[in-house]
Amino acid sequence: MSGGGESDDEDADFLSAMADVAPLKSRKRIALDVPSDGPTLAQQRRRLAAENEVLPSEDPNPFTLGDVPQRDPDEVLEYQKDGIQPRVFSKLRRGGYDIEAELDLHRKTVKEAREAVYEFVLAASERGYRSVLINHGRGRESATPAKLKSYVAAWLADFAPVLAYSSAPRQMGGAGALLILIKKAKAAKAENRERHGGRA
Repeated sequence: MSGGGESDDEDADFLSAMADVAPLKSRKRIALDVPSDGPTLAQQRRRLAAENEVLPSEDPNPFTLGDVPQRDPDEVLEYQKDGIQPRVFSKLRRGGYDIEAELDLHRKTVKEAREAVYEFVLAASERGYRSVLINHGRGRESATPAKLKSYVAAWLADFAPVLAYSSAPRQMGGAGALLILIKKAKAAKAENRERHGGRA
């Protein structure tokens, strides 16, 4: 057969050329374990975004740390969304609703209070609480009087779960505390409908 001698010569030349070459040391190989049947990272991010209305890398807390309107330590605060019945707001102002949870913000920084208020109000909404109290203090001795009070008032006025708030009666903290009327979460509303035969 023709060409056999040329092939043998090429093999000999190759082996001769490679005679001084040492094999490379083996390296550890890391396998990327990506299960084919599990959700992809993009799918996980879409699911979390749908559930929480934000991407996991984003901060869902809408409360600002920027400038807010300055309040007076003894100012009586009042806020209500459109549609709140006057008798409901009047009952809130009087402290007529049972307080189902309290949050004390004394000795907290504005940044700490931001997280605490956000988590507190969301938890109250999820549990179906109607009325809660936040004790923010008056801040008379602070470098910026009523600083925390001012931030809490601004935060809650723009927060969807909050229907209304009012400074508490004197025996419940007065101008140093807020009574808050909470909007029930969807899960709590559904449970209420079942419990009361379809009436929310």
